[in-house]
Amino acid sequence: MNKLKILSFAVIIFLAHWATAQNGSEIMTAEKMWEMERVGAFDVSPDGKLAVFPVTEYDIKANTSTTDLYLLNIEEGTKRQLTFSGKEGSPVWSPDGKKIAFVSRRHNGPGQIYILDLSGGEAKKLTDLPVGVFSIKWFPTGDRIAFGANILPEYDGDFDKLKKLMDEKKESKITAKATENTMYRFWDKWLTDGYFPRLFSVDLSSGDVKDLMPNTVNYFNMMGGVSYDISPDGRQIAVSMNSTEPPFDNLNYDIYLLPTDGSGTLVNITPDNLANDVAPVYSPDGDFILYGQQNIYHFYADNIEMVKYNRNTSAFTSLTKDIDLSCSGWKWSRDGKTIYFHAEHNARNAIFSIPSKGGEHVLIFGEGTNGNVSIAGNRGRDLLFTHHTLDMPTEIFRIDNRGRNLTQLTHFNKERLAELNFGRVEDVTYKGANDADVQMFIIYPPDFDPNKKYPLVLMIHGGPHGVFGNNWHYRWNAHLFAAPGYVVALPNFHGSTSFGQDFAISIHGEHANQPYEDIMKGTDFMIERGYIDETKMAATGGSYGGYMVSWIAGHTDRYAALVNHAGVYDLHLQFASDYAGNRGYQYGGTPWENYDKLNAQNPSQFAHNFKTPMLVIHGELDYRVPVAHGFLVYGIYKSMGLEARLVYYPDENHWILSPQNSIYWYEELHNWFERFLK
Repeated sequence: MNKLKILSFAVIIFLAHWATAQNGSEIMTAEKMWEMERVGAFDVSPDGKLAVFPVTEYDIKANTSTTDLYLLNIEEGTKRQLTFSGKEGSPVWSPDGKKIAFVSRRHNGPGQIYILDLSGGEAKKLTDLPVGVFSIKWFPTGDRIAFGANILPEYDGDFDKLKKLMDEKKESKITAKATENTMYRFWDKWLTDGYFPRLFSVDLSSGDVKDLMPNTVNYFNMMGGVSYDISPDGRQIAVSMNSTEPPFDNLNYDIYLLPTDGSGTLVNITPDNLANDVAPVYSPDGDFILYGQQNIYHFYADNIEMVKYNRNTSAFTSLTKDIDLSCSGWKWSRDGKTIYFHAEHNARNAIFSIPSKGGEHVLIFGEGTNGNVSIAGNRGRDLLFTHHTLDMPTEIFRIDNRGRNLTQLTHFNKERLAELNFGRVEDVTYKGANDADVQMFIIYPPDFDPNKKYPLVLMIHGGPHGVFGNNWHYRWNAHLFAAPGYVVALPNFHGSTSFGQDFAISIHGEHANQPYEDIMKGTDFMIERGYIDETKMAATGGSYGGYMVSWIAGHTDRYAALVNHAGVYDLHLQFASDYAGNRGYQYGGTPWENYDKLNAQNPSQFAHNFKTPMLVIHGELDYRVPVAHGFLVYGIYKSMGLEARLVYYPDENHWILSPQNSIYWYEELHNWFERFLK
């Protein structure tokens, strides 16, 4: 096992700064949360002095959002707004640092590429396609921009023909969807309409668009976007793409090399790995491609290793094989000697570095949740990154590459946060299943008095291979749960990520038993502290968390109320999910094989024990956990004469994303708590 060296100069200062709660007078509400500005991922200028980034604001009354671009001076910490149409995103710098390309819908059509010259003038529209563009990147030569777009393969390179085909589909009166594929819809979209993503390039001078992947019919990232990089000489693209063919029984992302001349010849450099290979990035000298590799194809939370591919010798070198971390967001230093990356670590998302030749990895900054780490500064010794915690939404921070001089550069929500009275956050560890250590955050209500008794609300995260970390969450905001006067506990039970591979994979094939024991022991831990009213406790969860809520309903009546959002109720029904591949491994059985083991972990088999009132929330467009789960558990509850309430969203997916629907969600949540916990 590699030793971990820790650079902790900034961490001590950070902990001292954030150990106390906010001291404002106002109680957190869903409306106040939706009034906060949301900082997006930035791009750093080639000289490291500036960064461009999007900021999103919501209009609650109109139920809409606007996004504009801002320019940040990294050294001075000053910023100014660049665009004002409210319809921009995905900004990237030109290689010479004089222009910014971004995607905009300011023309009221699908997103297109615009170019803004920083010397002055209005942004100019570069593309005019019938489909939206995404994942834009400049070629190193500065004369072209690459982008992704979803097309109908039969368009044959003619975008006028593509528009005609699209119009015909829209005008068709046939609403049926037909397929023979195993995967035929994903998340909240059907895949039966024939659209597939490809990479394109557009010439800045002529505006000519070139299809870089003619005849390619497959998928990139199923959640949208595409992970790719352009070689320093501009002649090649490395792209992560699914390698399996219809009927798509499984997905396997491989790294393909693609010439940029439009010939479309794809070379798969990772065909021997049956698990996923993702996020390729060229070294500054172009000799290597760094990418992420998983090794267990049926375990989606398998640790991601950083692997270096030598373009000259075709040799592969794993840099983190012996490090128990799942890596992401890797960036080369300017001299190519160091790699900076993120990894979940003890319910945080930390920043690390490692020599590009391999060796000892270093923890640079480990508090909160960090992302988008980038090289900044004249000499490339500073790191710029986004950062958020349970107490603070995302802002942009800077730190040097030795973990010193932590500086917050943006303060979009400073005044709003200063007005709020947040309760204290505590990080605890207790003994769970098999006497293993289980980490848990506790969020106290505002003005908490340890001499009083409080209702307890448990928040159970989804996945199950996920984590309730030290991060700001808009859909399940822990302070918003606690605000009316509840102590909130977020146990990271067996199966949670950020505590090592063994802890995460420990529930593979048996999803219920160890997490349930951890949650029960976490509840006992809270009661033993003396300030919990054990007659007024609630368990809440979404997705897998909803699965566990239904499991709890069938195994104990110690809670006064339950909240089940988008929860899995019947494991048989999960074979109607958007992606049913590998569920036999996850559940330990299927409806046709080892079904006794499957049913032993199936909440629907224990409905005869239901007693505790349950709030059931589900969205029609949830294809990950089909809405029938919600209808089924609610229908059984009502048929048994038990207290239950159904909140159904016809226009939301696995998540609740619109302002007014979200505010209503929190209103229903708090009303349910008020009914049974007060």
